[in-house]
Amino acid sequence: MVSGRDPGLPDRSERDRMPAGASAASRTRVRLDMPRPPRRSLLPEYDPEAFGRFSEQIARFLGTGRFLVWMTMTIITWVGWNVTAPPGLRFDEYPFIFLTFALSLQASYAAPLILLAQNRQDDRDRVNLEQDRKQNERSIADTEYLTREIAALRMGLGEVATRDWIRSELQELVRELEERRVPVAYEQSGRSDEDDR
Repeated sequence: MVSGRDPGLPDRSERDRMPAGASAASRTRVRLDMPRPPRRSLLPEYDPEAFGRFSEQIARFLGTGRFLVWMTMTIITWVGWNVTAPPGLRFDEYPFIFLTFALSLQASYAAPLILLAQNRQDDRDRVNLEQDRKQNERSIADTEYLTREIAALRMGLGEVATRDWIRSELQELVRELEERRVPVAYEQSGRSDEDDR
């Protein structure tokens, strides 16, 4: 008896044993909770931070007067040797093709190194700018807090007795006491007169 099923598909009992969505070929499942093993690369590995520091050192040297003096002396020596030396000792004749090649090669390496150093400096400047911005935000928040506290203290001091207010109150009390003392003194002097009689 010929069944009407496709010979490439597993029979029903095999399909029931396979997890849903699994294919006939067994696959290794990739674990998502584990980091992937590092892939082998044909390129050499290097430390980008060390390379960046090295490029900054070169860029700093290329931007100095010392480099310009050495470069000028090298070119003058090169041209002088190839013009004045005996023909058998000259290594770069008049159009100085090799000198042009050497200077082009130096420039082609110097430009990317300088750009790399500038990018690193931009990154440092960006970090410093972000830190300055956060510091300014904290300073503004502190200033606003202190302003509110000073305003609260001023409002509180408006209800507190000041030295001038206390002095004026004491002066009024002294006047009242003096006013009361004068009639009392007058009454006492009248009583002493009556007692004398």
